[in-house]
Amino acid sequence: MIESKVKDLLNKGLEERSDLFLIDFSISSDNKIKVIIDGDKGVIVEDCMFISRAIEHHLDREEEDFSLEVMSAGATAPLVEKRQYKKHIGRILKVKTTTETAEGTLIKVDDQGVSLEWKVREPKPVGKGKVTVKKQADIAFEDIVEAKVMIKF
Repeated sequence: MIESKVKDLLNKGLEERSDLFLIDFSISSDNKIKVIIDGDKGVIVEDCMFISRAIEHHLDREEEDFSLEVMSAGATAPLVEKRQYKKHIGRILKVKTTTETAEGTLIKVDDQGVSLEWKVREPKPVGKGKVTVKKQADIAFEDIVEAKVMIKF
């Protein structure tokens, strides 16, 4: 019963804030509610507080004992929603498919998938030495097993 009530409250909160979206939601057997959100422009503490209040202020602790944790998807967490990719254009992504792994700068996102671009050193077609070549790969969302933003320092 608490699950459907929390889902309804969560959905109402997300409807109010269309820039935020749900990544994961769970309720353990001892009523520990865990909500992970992301946003089109990222997530700040106030966004988590907004969603937390949207849920907590409409539940009665006398009726149901619970704990609530609302957090943002971590910087190192895999991307799970298509909507997450757009805000990472220009960043380096590591994408695993069923057959290979590619790492490059995310240059394009559309309804079908993503495009990555990277540079490699290859032998010159004629003569000695190497030349830097730009490569590009288009990867369909359905082929992506895991995608992570690579944080470089």
